[in-house]
Amino acid sequence: MADDNTDSRPARRYRFGIFEADAATGELRRQGLRVKLNAQPFQVLLMLLDRYLERPGQLLTREEISRELWPDGTFVDYEHGVNSAVNRIREALGDTAGSPRFIETLARRGYRFLAPVERIAPGADAQPLVAGSSAPALPECPPSASFANTAAPGEPELKLRTRLLATPQDLPKTSHRVVQTLFILFQLMYLGFYVGALTNLAEIADLLSPLPKATIVFHVLVVTAAVLIPVRAFVLCAVLFHAPGVRRKILTLWPFLLLFDELWSLSPFLLLHHINFGLALACTTLLVYSPFAQRSLVLMGAGRKPDEPTLTR
Repeated sequence: MADDNTDSRPARRYRFGIFEADAATGELRRQGLRVKLNAQPFQVLLMLLDRYLERPGQLLTREEISRELWPDGTFVDYEHGVNSAVNRIREALGDTAGSPRFIETLARRGYRFLAPVERIAPGADAQPLVAGSSAPALPECPPSASFANTAAPGEPELKLRTRLLATPQDLPKTSHRVVQTLFILFQLMYLGFYVGALTNLAEIADLLSPLPKATIVFHVLVVTAAVLIPVRAFVLCAVLFHAPGVRRKILTLWPFLLLFDELWSLSPFLLLHHINFGLALACTTLLVYSPFAQRSLVLMGAGRKPDEPTLTR
């Protein structure tokens, strides 16, 4: 049914988040794996996607859905039929009515699709078009790339594919000012660590002296601090001045920064002459999470211009 009704449409494939819908085959896929969805719910999903592409944020009414599904008016209890179809879609997408990421319900009126939708033109090498933009978006890539499906246009496919890492759909919608400020404070914090360590080398050398291979540890600390100061300055300036492709650049740097940020999460122990062991341990445990928080802030829009759309929803 879904196939017949979409034959005349120029775009037969859609991507939203980690999902792809193919109107020609009537298939919904999640990261390349087919998700079971019957014909009528799939047709409703296509209607929601088409409405988003035509007019993002526009309501799709229950009456429009019922006329499409039962054009001859043979189905009497269409309210139950529409509810059932939308519920099947939500189950397939892992969505909920109470906290929607994809489909929002407007009581007694209809439904609105929330997530950004890309229309994939026919052909293996075609460029998908993002709703509301005439510029080519992210090149079509294998649906199995878990993070690439939610990346901004032009960003490379990230190699870290793990469900432990947040995707844009997993993150809350927060004001740009809050996101930008928190990310900048993180960079200033690390710059403070590096500069503070380099200005207290004598005290740190004395603190490290009882350790085995204290000289190697001391040299690693000095070298990493000296290397990371310009790296942090670059990230800070790129975000402050909204450099082109800043999100892609920071996400590319992130695995490198993750390694050193976890190493420098031990920096509170360099203050053992001034604080006790328990406080140093507590600060270290918080710093272990810091690189993941920075990554989330980038996905939430750190570095983009205030009027530039974000892809977290």
